[in-house]
Amino acid sequence: MGTFKIEGGHQLSGEITPQGAKNEALQILCAVLLTSEKVTINNIPDIIDVNKLITLLEDLGVKIQKKGKGSYTFKADDVNLDYLQSDQFKEDGRGLRGSIMLVGPLLARFGKGYIPKPGGDKIGRRRLDTHFEGFIKLGAKFRYNREEYFYGVEADKLKGAYMLLDEASVTGTANIVMAAVLAEGQTTIYNAACEPYLQQLCKMLNRMGAKISGVGSNLLVIDGVEKLGGTEHRMLPDMIEIGSWIGLAAMTKSELTIKDVSWDDLGQIPTVFGKLGITLERKGDDIYIPAHKDGYEIQNYIDGSILTIADAPWPGLTPDLLSIILVVATQSRGEVLIHQKMFESRLFFVDKLLDMGAKVILCDPHRATVIGHDFKSTLKATTMTSPDIRAGVSLLIAALSAKGTSTIHNIEQIDRGYENIDERLRAIGAKIVRS
Repeated sequence: MGTFKIEGGHQLSGEITPQGAKNEALQILCAVLLTSEKVTINNIPDIIDVNKLITLLEDLGVKIQKKGKGSYTFKADDVNLDYLQSDQFKEDGRGLRGSIMLVGPLLARFGKGYIPKPGGDKIGRRRLDTHFEGFIKLGAKFRYNREEYFYGVEADKLKGAYMLLDEASVTGTANIVMAAVLAEGQTTIYNAACEPYLQQLCKMLNRMGAKISGVGSNLLVIDGVEKLGGTEHRMLPDMIEIGSWIGLAAMTKSELTIKDVSWDDLGQIPTVFGKLGITLERKGDDIYIPAHKDGYEIQNYIDGSILTIADAPWPGLTPDLLSIILVVATQSRGEVLIHQKMFESRLFFVDKLLDMGAKVILCDPHRATVIGHDFKSTLKATTMTSPDIRAGVSLLIAALSAKGTSTIHNIEQIDRGYENIDERLRAIGAKIVRS
């Protein structure tokens, strides 16, 4: 189990460039299975979860060539479907949440898709019903081996259908879209997720020959085609990483420039940080954050009541940033209620912040009230363990702002979502050592 030692209390400065988007990569990489032609993908993040998926594709028989940093070509012209029934696949697929999105493309092109119950972050209940209900509507037969926790769907030929999703699941929508593009006839998906990463997937599929309309809305209409061709695609920058660096700059009173953020795809993220009192300046496609020497003050509602920041399906705020926002609020002027609606365990890292001296009241599994210190009292260094990717980075940000030297164990969780994070932080002045 790896460890970070962080000497906090130092101002940082300089430029940092966000990696390619993890959540987009997990969708896009699965889509290469939809064609036998070559697909080139650029700006792929070099992180554990994405590398695991690339290895899974290779084990499936996909021909993969690395062209340069973050750039690969994929050719799925000789897929080994027997691998899906192997013990090795049952082991490897279980360790990655994103492996669920292999099922849609496999089902669409080969008539069958299997997956062990996926793992991933322990952030609460994350059901798979939306995925499989969509496949069943398209005509697939579902089976589940309870002893091995192994899911499967099979179909001679998928047929288009109308469906109203019971939740606007991003991965569920992506999986159903990838299945529907090769289905016979028209598929209509209402209450579809419309995150920028899902839009990216749809645009890529359309370049490959798919016929998807309504991209960017919650109503997608897909006219099935017989086959898809190759294409080239570039990932968006990771919006969660961008939000992390905004929070880091504020907490350490640092002057930072975040490069090439694809500002128009950030949605409410700049606005929400603005409500916390953080100054952001748009410079071309960069975000400039001045040093907040006098701190930052949370806005109240116009009637004077306490601000609530909550997650919601896009264009609402992504739930992946709420833990960052909670940490940033610990040094604000004012109070805020953080409402994590989508996952019931994501706020359980608050006990580590309490150990560091933060003023946080955990109201229930979904809500926490934060009373800011206004930098009049710094957080204190401590030893802690990273429970998941986002909480781990939130604790890292807290440690970089704290007085003294903190230790974070289980940093493999952080490495699952952030590329060479310690090297990149040292480049802007952070005192962080990996062991």
